[in-house]
Amino acid sequence: MYLIITLGSISVLLALILTPIVRDRIGKFGFLDHPDGVRKKHATAVPRVGGIAIMLAYVGTFAIAFALPFSYTFLLRRALPNILHLALAGSVIFVTGVLDDRLRLSAWKKLAGITAAAVLAYTAGIRVDIHILHSLPAWPGLGFALTVIWLIGCTNAFNLIDGMDGLAAGVGLVAAVTMLIAALTQGNLPLALATMPLAGCLLGFLRYNFNGASVFLGDGGSLLIGFLLGCYGALWSEKSVTLVALTVPLMAVSIPLLEVVLSIVRRYLRYRPIFEADRGHIHHKLLERGLSPKGVVLTIYAFCGVVALLSLVASSLRNQFSGLIVVVFCAAAWMGIQHLGYTEFAMAGRLFLRGGFRRIIDFETRLVEFEKTLARAAGIEECWIRIRSGSREFGFQGVRMNFEGLVFEDFEQRDSRRLWELRIPLTDAQNVNFFRDLENETSPIVLSAFAIAVEHGMKTCIERRLQEAVTGRKAEVVRMPAIVKRYYAASAAAVGVGNGSGT
Repeated sequence: MYLIITLGSISVLLALILTPIVRDRIGKFGFLDHPDGVRKKHATAVPRVGGIAIMLAYVGTFAIAFALPFSYTFLLRRALPNILHLALAGSVIFVTGVLDDRLRLSAWKKLAGITAAAVLAYTAGIRVDIHILHSLPAWPGLGFALTVIWLIGCTNAFNLIDGMDGLAAGVGLVAAVTMLIAALTQGNLPLALATMPLAGCLLGFLRYNFNGASVFLGDGGSLLIGFLLGCYGALWSEKSVTLVALTVPLMAVSIPLLEVVLSIVRRYLRYRPIFEADRGHIHHKLLERGLSPKGVVLTIYAFCGVVALLSLVASSLRNQFSGLIVVVFCAAAWMGIQHLGYTEFAMAGRLFLRGGFRRIIDFETRLVEFEKTLARAAGIEECWIRIRSGSREFGFQGVRMNFEGLVFEDFEQRDSRRLWELRIPLTDAQNVNFFRDLENETSPIVLSAFAIAVEHGMKTCIERRLQEAVTGRKAEVVRMPAIVKRYYAASAAAVGVGNGSGT
């Protein structure tokens, strides 16, 4: 316990001392975050070198602890090989973040650096294993895949949530303290030795990073915090024997991970690039609901604290009621997401629950069949028959086609209703016009798809007619009579036999 307190005290002091030094001495060398008035609304340029300060304080804590003459530091010396192996992986993630802060790496290059660090962490002994499958045949590479995915997810989670003063550092502090308490209650000394300095560094750094921040974490800091917490979560769960127990460390970093999942699903539903920045994060949604920036951060802190408490309770109950706690957490998270008012999820829910998704599939299927039948039309009259049939099938009140000097019309009824017109040009003097009641609501996407299908089908029909006009006859398949077919087959067989005997 004395060693834990010593590490915590040193890390807080180092963070308080080093952060302003790094901010003032290194921040001006290409690490300034300039406001843009859209996503970055801080008043002046702010150095994004918090990760450098945290890294120096974290490493310096262990260096000073090793030099102390106290007898209990032998525990650190015994753990030195494991510390060095993990330090290599941590250095890769740190360098990746700092390079991104300085040079603005592409998303794929940054992901490559994170993946490399995750692989190094696996070789250093960080494992996410599912022991409940021990009775089943071994799955080659399953533990490796789970570990890499877990570390990549945690690392990117804190990178995404780093959008407001003190948010990522504060959430990381809550998670680190949660893992520290779990380590102390479970007697997991390696986990306690690793988490205490990180918690101290984050606490000292928040002095300069909270609302009205004079220094930002930067990617060097957010990636490092997420990666280290992912490694510590794996150490926490390494003795878990049930699937529910594996979710306890996940709950400790659930808010950042929830942010990752929501961002990926939102962008997928809107057909946007997965790595595209936007203003749809949880903290942005809370700002839209009228909270101040400080209020948003404190609200997320409070929710993280409640979730951290739940994770500790679930861990201490040793699986007696852990499943119930996880269910309660999932229900609360779902209600919270609904309260944030994501339009994408509301529309997706309506599509699935109210049959909209099935209607879209039905419409697309009928539209493809309509385009195919229209393209196969043999003449102008057959084209018109299929155009008229498609007009009625897709809910239009009338259609007029001007084709090769001929005009075709079909209306359900002539009355005083106001109609709007969808005009589809085919060539310079040929077109098809569809008419629909103004009171009949239609999605622009549906109309666009219908117009494209008509245009493609008619142009295919026109091209085939032009081809027939050039050749002077329709393309046809000449079928060989059966008796002639048998004659040629017998002749070919005889020639084959003769060639075989002469060689």
